[in-house]
Amino acid sequence: MLSRSTNFGSRPAGLFVALGLLLSPVLAAHAEKPEDQHVGDIIGAIEGEAIAVTGPMSVETVNGQIRTQLRSGADVRVKSGSARIDLIEGGQIVICGPAHLSVLKSGGALTVALDTGTIHAYIEHEPALTIYTAQIKAQPVPIGDAPQDTLIGLDAAGAMCIRASRGAVRLEHQLTGHGMIIPQTGDVQLTNGQLDSLRRNTGHCACELQLEKLTSHSVEISRLATTEEIRHDRDLRDSKPNPPAGREDKPTPPAVREEPIYQVIVPPLVYDAKAAVQPDIDPRMIMLIRRVRVRPTLIFQGRVEGEIVAAAVPPPSAPAQPAAKKAVPAANDSFVDRVRHFVRRLWSSNS
Repeated sequence: MLSRSTNFGSRPAGLFVALGLLLSPVLAAHAEKPEDQHVGDIIGAIEGEAIAVTGPMSVETVNGQIRTQLRSGADVRVKSGSARIDLIEGGQIVICGPAHLSVLKSGGALTVALDTGTIHAYIEHEPALTIYTAQIKAQPVPIGDAPQDTLIGLDAAGAMCIRASRGAVRLEHQLTGHGMIIPQTGDVQLTNGQLDSLRRNTGHCACELQLEKLTSHSVEISRLATTEEIRHDRDLRDSKPNPPAGREDKPTPPAVREEPIYQVIVPPLVYDAKAAVQPDIDPRMIMLIRRVRVRPTLIFQGRVEGEIVAAAVPPPSAPAQPAAKKAVPAANDSFVDRVRHFVRRLWSSNS
């Protein structure tokens, strides 16, 4: 009886141990699930001076700096100034306040619900961005593999501005389903969400990207110079000849390199709401202009020096002699003098 009761009492303990061994992987996976389920919904790090973020987010330390990681479902409010979201795919979204928006990410698609404010998005390849307002749905359309540069702004009065710097933007009215495409370099403005009120924008929205953040995502940390680097710098300084007293070496300006300028002229995009398939651009209408400055084959610089040739100097001309004056009979040639002269000539002829 004692042995049976002992064996009977040991069965529940064995069952609990077996159930614990079977459920331990499930419990472990369940314990790790809250950490892993947010790996795919990270949008990027957000920075700003006067911002308020509510909803899913996390704080991480990257290279000694504390950064706030924005996650799917977060609500962002920019009270003043601007805020920047560095996307994990490599792009950037700048929010110019006062602004209020919500972000949602699912797979490779990023959705932004814009209430007020202006956003300037730079998307390299991913994610696929969609911007919703109360009435308009905007989707940037890439051209080939080129990045997308899109600006969408919405103020409290209901005016909406769209600028497609790189790539096009597809607009669709959420209630009527009417749509249109804003071509590349297009800058337009809507009033009260009506696509019929489309007109050219006159600088209503302004929100510039921070390009220095797009060029490099690495952070350089300062360090002390090594002994070899110090010795190398000292040797270079000692080997350089000292300039004469009173004269300082001026840095040589870099030579200006002239390169050809290429310009591509493409016909404007045409959208026909009645056509099922939109017409393509005729490649023969695309013009490629190459601008260069033609230079002569031979360029001579300098001057020609030679011996000085002595030129013969003509002698100075003699001054002109004055003309001989004609004999003018004296005013006192009287009758007596003429008789005397006649007698003298007669006397000399007889002798």
